[in-house]
Amino acid sequence: MRNDLREAREDLAAALIYADKLGFSEGICNHFSLAVSDDGNEFLVNPQGLHWSELTASDIILCRRDGRVLDGKHPVEATAYFIHAPIHAGRPEAKAVLHTHMPYATSLTLVDEGRLEMVEQGALRFHDRIAYDDGYGGLALDHQEGDRIAESMADKPIAFLGHHGVVVTAETMAKAFDDLYYLERAAQVQTLAKMHGKPMRKIPQQVVEQTARQISEESDMTQVQSHFDAIKRMLDRDNPGWRE
Repeated sequence: MRNDLREAREDLAAALIYADKLGFSEGICNHFSLAVSDDGNEFLVNPQGLHWSELTASDIILCRRDGRVLDGKHPVEATAYFIHAPIHAGRPEAKAVLHTHMPYATSLTLVDEGRLEMVEQGALRFHDRIAYDDGYGGLALDHQEGDRIAESMADKPIAFLGHHGVVVTAETMAKAFDDLYYLERAAQVQTLAKMHGKPMRKIPQQVVEQTARQISEESDMTQVQSHFDAIKRMLDRDNPGWRE
């Protein structure tokens, strides 16, 4: 196996296993993918039928945009390639595509005008980076729904899907997972704050924009990669064999 493909499989497995530890998984549903071709037509994805907690790197599937398995011992869930394939194909910069029903972020997709509000420092990293798709077309079991989701993202790397969940994309798995982690944290803090039953304190728009720039500058790839490397070290400690 090519070393780069092996490393990509490990990155994808690490993200899935640790996401489960954080409570981001839902049964054997939802999917993470990582493009391995420049045009996005070939990508790695978690297989159908396995829980994220039991995955190893060798379980990760290599498939084409049409769902054809190129390498792997398991099938691919239909909704995985109908959601992920058009995003990879239409957005070459979206090498990593993470789709979850993680609870706090998903809860915002269920209420009228559910939005991540720019009232907390952690949320400010997502200023002007989120698309909100308030429609819902049922399960993504055909190209029509998958294409609709991809088109709703426009030029944004993150999408809140009405009645459904979220999609986070980035140029690397480390960056995508870093955003996924902080997105759920921001949604959780906002949800807890609203439980006080008091109006949210606003942050001046100028400060929102300034802080978003500061976070973008500080969250360079070294910082992001350090976060992901730490996750792999914890998995080596707590989940021996996950790289197999």
